Amino acid sequence: MKNISSVVCIFLIILSPAQGNRSKEFTKIQNELTDRLTKISKTTSFNGFGVALVNDKDILYQNGFGIANVDTHQKYDEHTVQNIASVSKTLIGIALLKAQELGKLTLDDPVNQYLPFHVTNPYYPDIPITIRQLATHTSSLTDNDSYLKNTIVLKDDSNLDSDLKIDISPTKFNPPTAKVSIEEFLKNVLVENGKWYSKENFTDKKPGAVFNYSNIGATLAALVIEKATGTTYAEFTTKYILKPLKMNHSGWSFNTIDFSKYTRTFINKTTAYPYYSLNTYPDGGLLTTSDDMSKYISELIKGYFGKGTILSKESFKEYFTPQLKEENFVERSNSEYSDEYNMGITMGFGSTGNFGHTGGDPGMNSVIWFFKDKKMGRFLIVNTDWDNKASGKDQKAIYDLLDEYFIKLDKLSRL
Repeated sequence: MKNISSVVCIFLIILSPAQGNRSKEFTKIQNELTDRLTKISKTTSFNGFGVALVNDKDILYQNGFGIANVDTHQKYDEHTVQNIASVSKTLIGIALLKAQELGKLTLDDPVNQYLPFHVTNPYYPDIPITIRQLATHTSSLTDNDSYLKNTIVLKDDSNLDSDLKIDISPTKFNPPTAKVSIEEFLKNVLVENGKWYSKENFTDKKPGAVFNYSNIGATLAALVIEKATGTTYAEFTTKYILKPLKMNHSGWSFNTIDFSKYTRTFINKTTAYPYYSLNTYPDGGLLTTSDDMSKYISELIKGYFGKGTILSKESFKEYFTPQLKEENFVERSNSEYSDEYNMGITMGFGSTGNFGHTGGDPGMNSVIWFFKDKKMGRFLIVNTDWDNKASGKDQKAIYDLLDEYFIKLDKLSRL
């Protein structure tokens, strides 16, 4: 789920197996960065964080710092598993384009061509919603209470009475019995006479007209992939994204990852949230590690420069092409690091033309961001709620170090 507040980003640093033949100087610089990030980790406002740093050629650095579990003193490292929230949506765009390459769909098809139920904006019943509109957040679907109050589900009921009372507004925790498939969830929200249906689940803007960030729309795109390909979204993305990139410690549910490596997420430095998952898992539920994310962001930046492996050059070009115009925005952030100035196929663009995606859920924030002129990509994730008084300073210190050491590592990697 997208974090409404400012999104926090931090980077885990670990040496990649591909870096075994690095020069002594390269390893020395990596170790210097590790030492300095370790020092920062001892005073941060969050318990644990991870980072990854790449250029268009290689993985330069990855690691993890701090604590994954305060009770057991489990360390947060590059193999620590964590949900990455809305950064997960970037896989939806890759999956849509792969399905298009396979001849299963085209982006401008109406979604109702594939769905087992009918989705129509009640204010514009004659205007079809298309797959491209879902991918660019212009579908007119919106995240009202029916979505917000029903998507987050507790992993178990061991402390159900107290866990259900935890305030995570505007969302809320639901008992394990509330777990449903994405098809059932979407039918309940988007189909007239559905359990949670309301006209307010749609904006009064016609489909395709106005950008409105929509988690429910992203999940609907994943359901279209399921119906067009005849396989679940989890299976499709595992086959065409996770396995080819050797993201072997990543998955979409607790039973697909090593749960002993999973981090707690925290309200503050001492209090953990209960474990949870998402009914709408494609919009924010990827469970992964900094090690695996380094492989993913490395592939994305290679794809941007025409050297990707999981999509064709043409598909990557479309993925990274801004799709919207000025008239598609009611309000538009000009912040350098906003990922909502423009949209590719689920990849966001800032006002400078750099691109990436941010995410936030209870007890965590994440970001991937790419600087096209520097040919630099970085990943940052934290496992604790953002402290507006302190975390910004910690974030800047980490970013400054990553920027400083990218210059050194990038230069050495090209020798």
